Amino acid sequence: MLGGGHGLFAALSALRRVTSDLTAVVTVADDGGSSGRLRRELGVLPPGDLRMALAALCGDDEWGQTWSKVVQHRFRSEGELHGHAVGNLLIVALWELLGDPVAGLDWVGRLLGAHGRVLPMASVPLDIEAVVELGGEITTVRGQVACALTPGRVQAISLVPADPPACPEAVRAVQAADWVVFGPGSWFTSVLPHLMVPELAEALHTTPARRLVNLNLAPQPGETDGFSPQKHLEVLQQHAPDLRVDVVLADRSVVEEQALLEKAAAALGGRLILADVADAGGAPRHDARRLAPVLAEIFHENR
Repeated sequence: MLGGGHGLFAALSALRRVTSDLTAVVTVADDGGSSGRLRRELGVLPPGDLRMALAALCGDDEWGQTWSKVVQHRFRSEGELHGHAVGNLLIVALWELLGDPVAGLDWVGRLLGAHGRVLPMASVPLDIEAVVELGGEITTVRGQVACALTPGRVQAISLVPADPPACPEAVRAVQAADWVVFGPGSWFTSVLPHLMVPELAEALHTTPARRLVNLNLAPQPGETDGFSPQKHLEVLQQHAPDLRVDVVLADRSVVEEQALLEKAAAALGGRLILADVADAGGAPRHDARRLAPVLAEIFHENR
């Protein structure tokens, strides 16, 4: 599972109900909030999306739900701790003690009873640069927060450094996978960056695993304003023209032009599957309990 942020949380909450052999590969470009502060002060990988993925992998029993709440808890104060998430501090403390980001995440996973593993996509913190069109002018915006909040339309992204070292364990996980799932998540800042880390991108292109794209339920303000479901696939193809996918999964309620989406999926080599996977209350987020059985059917080729 590849992604970051709240979309990753929803998908992992579903996937842990389908399989225990699960690895989340998470973006490490966050430069805002608690993660950004720890990154700037200590020079570490931003821990926030990694923490969120670990929380999503917690079980539904009392132990899992209690620890999920603990690591997601944020301090509220008038001092320096304000806004810091407990899990971010715990992860960074283990990184400092062990000197190994992967080992630190594995230790937190064991504490939480996580149903799977969480890995960073790269071994160093990254910045995202976006080419943005606004009012007919092209500018460059740097930083994940700035890219996500830009009032212009993002045209393309790149990473700084341009050729970052991949996390070796993440590369091995992709090569050994049965299925690789892209999304949901912030398209330009959480999903596409995986395809720009050279070793990881090569693994994603050459793995014998089947590939599934789990489309977002709504455009993200500032990042993908006005994007149709098929536009997300077209952007994916622009950034990785040689990538082939097997399945594109979309919620049927957000697809207005099914034929166009089927055409975009076919251009990537995949077939379109429509299902009811969104929150039944109308919120633009995936419902893990509705998504899980759909993914199980796809993985077992019953859909």
